[in-house]
Amino acid sequence: MQWLLLTAVLPYFIMLLGIWLRLRKVKRFYPSGTGTDRLTVVVPCRNESANIINLLNSLQSQDLDPSHFEIIFADDGSTDGTCHVIRSFAEEQSLLNIRILNAAGRGKKAAISTAVSAASNDLMVTTDADCTMGPQWLRTISEFSSRCSPDMIIGQVRLAGSSGFWSGIQKLEFLSLQGVTAGTVMGNSPAMCNGANLAFRKEAWLRNARNLRQDVPSGDDVFLLHSLKKEGARISWLGSPESMVTASAAGSPGAFLRQRKRWISKARFYRDLFTITLGIVTFVTILAQISTLLAGFFNPGFWLVCASVIIVKSIPDFLILHRTASGYGELHLMKWFIPAQLIYPFYVLAVIFYPSGNWKR
Repeated sequence: MQWLLLTAVLPYFIMLLGIWLRLRKVKRFYPSGTGTDRLTVVVPCRNESANIINLLNSLQSQDLDPSHFEIIFADDGSTDGTCHVIRSFAEEQSLLNIRILNAAGRGKKAAISTAVSAASNDLMVTTDADCTMGPQWLRTISEFSSRCSPDMIIGQVRLAGSSGFWSGIQKLEFLSLQGVTAGTVMGNSPAMCNGANLAFRKEAWLRNARNLRQDVPSGDDVFLLHSLKKEGARISWLGSPESMVTASAAGSPGAFLRQRKRWISKARFYRDLFTITLGIVTFVTILAQISTLLAGFFNPGFWLVCASVIIVKSIPDFLILHRTASGYGELHLMKWFIPAQLIYPFYVLAVIFYPSGNWKR
């Protein structure tokens, strides 16, 4: 009877295996010339004076003709001199295509909306104030957009950090999200995206602004994705190391849990059936791991069931992670795969029961 619990993992196995099969269809995009689509870089920021200089250096080094793009920093009420750092950098480097706007409202969504409304170009490219990227980032996005003409472009994001245990586990978990993102996009049913490297048409944002749930502190990227998906928009994955963005990892377990709690808190507002199903199937699988583990203390036979559940879950997880890590040049992170698999159920429970707190972004 206890082996019936193993059937609870089969939907997860089937769904994730399907995502891996579609992930294999990802083709690397090779930029070959100069992008022709003009774009606006949108950077919402709030109290990022300690980090934003790295982003400014990355933006200054872009090899796309400066006349082909503008940069709008939308300040969400910074009190630490963030705007002063941006202005000083722009003046010292004689950067004329940088603008700083005060957000018309509070929160990240209001900041992005302010910038998008004021943008001079049709193609919006969003990133975060603590990110960095290579010199071909904008040119690659511009060229991909002009070649493929999608309504939304989801780009690659990786985490910065050391090679230690905590950093490795965190980066591997993030890679799994990237793999699922790419696989679902290739399957024409995108479930998630990351605003650290996202491009979309200005008109698409304005047209879907009413669906972005202004009452929810975060989720501007995923709510826009789901709204575009519902209306049948063309959503593409940009598999190109030249356009990859490096984001800052959480500095501590507490910061990591707060970030993931913020991410998961918006899930109850999702209306996309595939995303909801994927979330439920994943949670049921985690419950199967935890319940069989605990049941083993009363009936040791359940520990064999627990081991089987872990193995069945780990097969598609490994396939997705190995392919993603290989594409990101991060195969060395696979050494943390087994520890991550054992920790993952407890991490999810920790995120669920972690105090919500108050978030503006």
